Amino acid sequence: MNRLALVDCNNFFCSCERVFNPALKDKPVVVLSNNDGCIISRSEEAKALGIPMGAPLHEQQEVIRKHGVQVFSSNYTLYGDMSARVMSILREEVPAIEVYSIDEAFLQVPEGFTEEQARVLRAKVLQWTGIPVCIGIGSTKLLAKLSNRHAKKNKDLTGGVFDLASYWDPDGILTGMETGDLWGVGKNLAQRLRGMGVKTALEFKQADPAAIRKSMGVIGERLLRELNGISCLELEEMPPDRKGVMASRSFGSPVELLEELEEALANHVARASEKVRRFGLLATRIEVFLQTNRFMRDEPQYSRGIAITLDRPTHSSAELMTVARDLLQQIYRPGYRYKKTGVQLVNLVSEDEYQPGLFDQPKARIDVDKIVDEINRRMGDPKNPVITRASQGTEGSVKGWKMRSERHSPHYTTNWKQLPVAQV
Repeated sequence: MNRLALVDCNNFFCSCERVFNPALKDKPVVVLSNNDGCIISRSEEAKALGIPMGAPLHEQQEVIRKHGVQVFSSNYTLYGDMSARVMSILREEVPAIEVYSIDEAFLQVPEGFTEEQARVLRAKVLQWTGIPVCIGIGSTKLLAKLSNRHAKKNKDLTGGVFDLASYWDPDGILTGMETGDLWGVGKNLAQRLRGMGVKTALEFKQADPAAIRKSMGVIGERLLRELNGISCLELEEMPPDRKGVMASRSFGSPVELLEELEEALANHVARASEKVRRFGLLATRIEVFLQTNRFMRDEPQYSRGIAITLDRPTHSSAELMTVARDLLQQIYRPGYRYKKTGVQLVNLVSEDEYQPGLFDQPKARIDVDKIVDEINRRMGDPKNPVITRASQGTEGSVKGWKMRSERHSPHYTTNWKQLPVAQV
């Protein structure tokens, strides 16, 4: 019988920044959200200073200045590449893996998989990538997640690895945990459980399955069974089929001109269509939206979206940009300070399974877009492609719509010009 292990990267975004900047070791570090708005990742030192998750940057300026907190804009190109490196190491060590998020993965491990073997794996990931991880082991996803939580919260005792089944008092751990701290039990479910007199994880484990199903439905019963060691959530080795792809970012500063909005939208379409091509899909419907900043209550507000079903499915950047521009022109209204625009490609179909119509134009033998994608992957990065279309703007053009990213670290692993330099 196989078991599961959950590998979770510690303070992942901050850890990525530290890999190529050793001067950050033991210093408080935070990483910001898009447009440098809120704090989305904190090192242990930053957490110890009381900096809360999701806090607006401007509210933490005094703490940052007083304690010398190192602040970075989000560098998703670097984080994505470091995540891929961690996952490739894990994939080599186990028969099956489910990449759950950018910094988490469930592993299928043998029945005899021990904490010592997990420590060896943890050390390998740290040595090969510089990323510290914690590993929780259990017979189900929920128990693996629970074990990982205990390993992370008690690193001094666990060394970053924990197996609930091998612990001398597993019920003691469940007694000290509220149901709201369990994976999959959100605020609403936890409130419903409290209404039934179930407040701790142990009380949930010992609850009547019939009563849980009656009150919480199938989801609640699955969680209960998972907590009792009965696997109900299978390992998903293949990601589920995509139903849609969205590309959108808030502007670094308000935008009023249609020309700037068109340029921003063209860049979003380029990114969305590249994702669609990467997964071998075609879009049959495109949606475009435009909105002002709803938090600026003293300014006039406007929000509008529009969609159209395409005459034939496509993943062509040029075709999608043309349609998106036409849709944007239909919903644009002058006199507003816009905060955001975006595109969504939906009703995706497989490129291999799509059956063209009788009067469809035959597909070109050479797909220029895919050639451009390959060049950009090799020579650039997703945020700074080396080949773009004229509608995306030139390098010297003013791009008020671009996100604020004033504390951006280099793309150490994806840009030849930004490779770290070692001096002897």
